[in-house]
Amino acid sequence: MARRTKIIATIGPASDSEGSIKDLAEAGMDVARIGLAHGSLDEAIEKYRRVRRVEASLGRPIGVLVDLPGPKVRAGTMPEGGLTVAQGDVLKLVPGQDESTAAAIKVDHEGLLADLHIGDRVTFGDGGVMAQVEDRAADHLVARVTHGGLLQGRPGVHIPSDRLRIPSPTPEDLHMLDAFVEEGIDMVALSFVRSAHDVRRVGVEPHPRGPLVVAKIETRAAVDNLDSIIEASGAVMIARGDLGAELPIEELPHLQKRILQRCITLGRPAITATQMLESMVTAPSPTRAEASDIANAVFDGSSALMLSGESAIGRDPVNAVATMARIAARADDEFDYDAWGARVHAMAATMQPDVDTTVTNSMTNAAWRAAHESGASAIICVTRTGFTVRSIARFRPQSKILGFSTDPQTLRQIKLSWGATPFMLDVDYHSDGVIAHVVNMAREAGEIRRGDLVCVLLGSSDYPGQATDSLRLIPIR
Repeated sequence: MARRTKIIATIGPASDSEGSIKDLAEAGMDVARIGLAHGSLDEAIEKYRRVRRVEASLGRPIGVLVDLPGPKVRAGTMPEGGLTVAQGDVLKLVPGQDESTAAAIKVDHEGLLADLHIGDRVTFGDGGVMAQVEDRAADHLVARVTHGGLLQGRPGVHIPSDRLRIPSPTPEDLHMLDAFVEEGIDMVALSFVRSAHDVRRVGVEPHPRGPLVVAKIETRAAVDNLDSIIEASGAVMIARGDLGAELPIEELPHLQKRILQRCITLGRPAITATQMLESMVTAPSPTRAEASDIANAVFDGSSALMLSGESAIGRDPVNAVATMARIAARADDEFDYDAWGARVHAMAATMQPDVDTTVTNSMTNAAWRAAHESGASAIICVTRTGFTVRSIARFRPQSKILGFSTDPQTLRQIKLSWGATPFMLDVDYHSDGVIAHVVNMAREAGEIRRGDLVCVLLGSSDYPGQATDSLRLIPIR
């Protein structure tokens, strides 16, 4: 069985040439992530355009996700080569945007002295360095390192989200998003979401006319408001770095399972991120624990797994992607498809969505059961928005999922959906013979063959609209 779990790779200094991006795509990258916390907007847009040029050269869709910085507090740039701190060292934390030194770590947050209290734990980056605030002065805080390490670049400085008095998305986020919407961006990740209102404040057109909005779950408030955030979003990312700093670390694995299950049941792709292959930033192979972490994220139901520093600044980004692809593919082979589908079926029965969503969800439920009972080799979805693909993917069918659309942006957004392969539809959705046409396209692509049985899901021409209301089982002769 081909790999079903998707891979997102961050494009950074180690991987931002067209040749490197092409190598990442061929190694298994389904979606390219462009983080906007580092570098200029013009540089980020040029990265985006390079991905598009690679996409054109390969002749297949590559999704692009831009990750907005949000109200992220960062330290000032560290000295060249980084700043090593050891347990017991005393750090001076000073509000400001200048470069950091061993004498004073600058933090670009004016409210630093008010928002951090004596006794608070301060984490840098994804938690590699930790300190505890011990004292305050008129213009700085004093913190003692409790876990040492290397501070590089402009690491994030975690401040408890319930004290951080900065809205999300920020005005700068919205400015950058406007520029990428003009470029035709496929997906946008919203940082430090606290409520569904934060998601709605993005203000873009509904996908696929606008980007698929990915809500990052990384605050205590987001966990408390989980269902409403999921319903307001197009997809969700479990950002385990800041989430692990906000909540007790022993809660994180259980939250991961809970968030994934709720996302998939509601038909939203779910991304597991942060430190998946952290050791491969410098090492040629992962730790055993990292391999197990990836496999368990697959078993938990992740739609996609994300690489950050591993592909952005790592010594061998292509090897990191290829390694993740191998581990994920092997875990896909062992996934308990029957139990997962039955569990989602039971949970979905308790939901009460709107009428169009109910129709599509019911039809995809029927398609999953029909494909399972008949041993269908593929489920073909003819879709305008990609919702039919996302709805059938929540059941994790063993059958291939083939998504056909006339909208290039829909096809790129489908790249985030578990198990789905996008195909450009070159005829109208409701044209005569569209079913025979997509079946022939799937045969020519080698996805199905003589003797197979396939399910086809589409909206009928008699009642055109958003809902998928037709299901057919077709033997291939």
